[in-house]
Amino acid sequence: MTAAPVDRSISDIDLGSLSFWARPHEDRLAAFERLRQIEKPMYFGEPRVPGLRSGKGFYALVRHKEVTDALRNPQVFSSYPSVSIPPPPRWAKYIFGNSMVNLDDPQHGRLRRIIARAFTPRMLNKSEEDVTANVNRIIDRVIERGPGGDFITMVANPVAAGVICDMVGVPEEHRKLVIDRVHTWADYTGVRPGFLSSLRLAAKNTRGMLGLRSMVIELGKERRKSPKEDVISSLVTANIDGEKLTSMELGAFFTLLVTAGINTASNGMAHGLRLLTEHPEQRELLLSDFDRHMPTTIEEIIRYVTPGMRTGRTITTEHEVNGQRFLPGDKVVLYFLSANRDETVFTDPDAFDITRDPNPHVGFGAPGIHFCLGANLVRKEMTVAFRELFRRLPEIRAVGKPRQLRSNFENGLTELRFEF
Repeated sequence: MTAAPVDRSISDIDLGSLSFWARPHEDRLAAFERLRQIEKPMYFGEPRVPGLRSGKGFYALVRHKEVTDALRNPQVFSSYPSVSIPPPPRWAKYIFGNSMVNLDDPQHGRLRRIIARAFTPRMLNKSEEDVTANVNRIIDRVIERGPGGDFITMVANPVAAGVICDMVGVPEEHRKLVIDRVHTWADYTGVRPGFLSSLRLAAKNTRGMLGLRSMVIELGKERRKSPKEDVISSLVTANIDGEKLTSMELGAFFTLLVTAGINTASNGMAHGLRLLTEHPEQRELLLSDFDRHMPTTIEEIIRYVTPGMRTGRTITTEHEVNGQRFLPGDKVVLYFLSANRDETVFTDPDAFDITRDPNPHVGFGAPGIHFCLGANLVRKEMTVAFRELFRRLPEIRAVGKPRQLRSNFENGLTELRFEF
């Protein structure tokens, strides 16, 4: 692996260091703006991360074209053996199974064909009724409690978790367990000081994910005997040209669905309230014609925030990007966060503009085999949540300074105070 020389103008930027991701979000965006001015993809080393294999370093793809080209070219930029950089320990796939995000075709295509059967228009239409009922139950509790509180724990997380649990068919008695395990996963992706605290959290995360997998495998056995109108029933009874999900595959998909689905929707709602509070003229425009402006508002929130900030790929064959030669086995990280602020693609990229059109963001991935299967569900959740919140709590707004999750993967908030 031949590392590109470090440009002195960016010598203070180290994307492989956990300390970089502890910086305020505005500082990180400014750093990526400088990186986009460098011609060749930059190389970064990696520190030892407790619970993971030691990383050998990676190249950073930070421009929109670099990221979208890589996403559309899985023959060169492979998701296998893992999109996590550093990679997880080798034993992980034997315990958790191999998630579809870590696979290329034909294995990825097989899983996607089976899973897509569960995300039919009929299922999504049913989910809108469930989302509306769920959101209004949560608003009832908020009103009963009175003005003020943490929007994350009182609204965003319960809405997102309720939708996923309703859709999947998770019984009421297991829902608190699901939310707790998802929060542990979010903490695990965060920047943590100290070896022992990191190791304890890695062990806690492993136990949590194993618990989720075991729970859904048991639910799958029940649904095979007595199917219902939920995602698990659709998945365990699916038979696409003789293809079915194994119990291990079902468990791996469920952990992916609950962690990615709950956190993406929850962060979208929380950041959305924050942005619409900070930009009252955009909020006024949205409420002037909600049905017209909400679709583009969602896309702008996802672009502006980028809940999932990056993904990794492994080079399979010799390849060149902007003069930098990659060799088989080299690791690259695709920074969606940076691509979504690329000034060559987005006019005034740091402006929050709910009328932005076109808006070719990569917050859900780019067109290609790994485009987010749950993108339409997240859009529906955010639409219903904001429609009901603004209908019933028209003065709702964020207050104070939000608390940022210290993570090199998830652009999340751990607290957002609100009033109405």
